Amino acid sequence: MRIDPIGGIRMRRLAGLLGVATLALAACSGGTASTAPSAAPSAAPSVAAPSAAPSQAAAPSANDKKLEIAYLSFAVANSYDAPMLAAAKAAAAAGNANITVFDANLNPADQVKQLQDAVASGKYDAIITQPLYGAGMVEDVKKAIAAGIKVGNIDQVLGSDMTTPDSQVPGLSSNVAFVPSELGKKIGNLVVTACADLKADAAHPCNVGYIWSVKAAALDIALKKAFDEAIAPHPEIKVVSDTGESFYTTALGLKAAQDIVTAHPDVSVIVSADQAITGAVQAVKDIKDKVRLVGYGGGAVALQGIASGERFGTVMQMPATEGGQGTKALIDAIRSGTPSAGVDPLASLPDGGVVTKANVATFLPLAEWPG
Repeated sequence: MRIDPIGGIRMRRLAGLLGVATLALAACSGGTASTAPSAAPSAAPSVAAPSAAPSQAAAPSANDKKLEIAYLSFAVANSYDAPMLAAAKAAAAAGNANITVFDANLNPADQVKQLQDAVASGKYDAIITQPLYGAGMVEDVKKAIAAGIKVGNIDQVLGSDMTTPDSQVPGLSSNVAFVPSELGKKIGNLVVTACADLKADAAHPCNVGYIWSVKAAALDIALKKAFDEAIAPHPEIKVVSDTGESFYTTALGLKAAQDIVTAHPDVSVIVSADQAITGAVQAVKDIKDKVRLVGYGGGAVALQGIASGERFGTVMQMPATEGGQGTKALIDAIRSGTPSAGVDPLASLPDGGVVTKANVATFLPLAEWPG
């Protein structure tokens, strides 16, 4: 999916915090508002006319005002977030807006507090949410909207329904996010293709090792559910291991893959986020001709691995598109007064964003993050 190595301990803290409820409102520094100067009274001394009241300069229109936007990043140092944030800043500059970044550093409780602080400060016309745990942000987003602050969401679902790109919060101005159920289904279908490549059947089952990213995450739960549904019609596919957990790191992906290979030397496919699969490449180097590696994320490293043959496939994600398109949609909604419809940017990708060696040349130029 998305998060690159940040340290196992911090990621385990993320997993434990995913159910944290919103924190108490904390005060933050207030902003100052600018006012337009008054124009000097106009006069026409050559014409005898009653004196008129001094005229005031017209206030800036909604399209002229420079917007202040709070950007709630899940982790600024993350290689998946970096292109998303860069694209958001570029779209903000083009739309006469300024972005102030709040860094949750993979802590959902901190992200909720930052949302509360941004609202309390009175400094922001709008807020962009990039959720770590979307369901836990909904109530505070509602409060922000009630306070007159426009809110746009990008990347992950802001809410609890993992099957739709539609906005789940009344009054949300924009929503550009991938659909977890669709992503999980595509991962499952890619495993079906990998097993077919191995000519699996009842007599020769396709044994799959599934490595979670963060087991407690609502996103991971939704991915696994859709994955299981996609492979269910194929009795030749058997998940022989689904206890490993990578926390989106290569090191833990390597360990989980090594555990799978040790416990199941007849494993056929290993599936996980692209960062974990980078570790799995090392774990299966001695049996690489017997094992297919399936990932998701679509970073440059993964696509290059598919092109070289060390990986079977991946499913694309588009962080830069989400950042740029989501920010523009929010600004357009503010300028026009009309909220935009929810968008799944992955839906427009060729071949549904599912990448194998047969079509990897199409996707190599489309990579939006390192992986």
